[in-house]
Amino acid sequence: MNMKNLSDAFCPIARGLTCVGDAWSMLILRDASLGLTRFDEFRKSLGIAPTILTRRLATLTEEGLLEKRRYSERPPRDEYVLTAAGRDFLPVLILLGAWGRQYRGEGRLARYVDAETGEEIEPVAVDAVTGAKIGTRPIRVATPE
Repeated sequence: MNMKNLSDAFCPIARGLTCVGDAWSMLILRDASLGLTRFDEFRKSLGIAPTILTRRLATLTEEGLLEKRRYSERPPRDEYVLTAAGRDFLPVLILLGAWGRQYRGEGRLARYVDAETGEEIEPVAVDAVTGAKIGTRPIRVATPE
């Protein structure tokens, strides 16, 4: 199955990957979650080529994770603001970061802390129905009828 067909897959992970399945897109969402909105800010933070950044911003906008807003008419300039879907991706990023810290944690690493308390965030994914930490109970895939 190629990436284009993933958007039609039954698997919600596959569908999610079609819009944020590359490192640049996830890093753009990380930076947007930290308050960056402008093309030059993303470019400086990521060290990304302008052509790649333009494509990723367009895709994230088309997929509904970012909204493009005009902030200057002369010269015409746009900023990229997280939508509800983009804001809801933050826990995924934080969990990915915790996994990276645990399994790829050599050397100096940034820490994510609660802005109010200064305490390091220790994310845990929990099933809201059972209250169980995800990964502690067996799961299976239930395909649609």
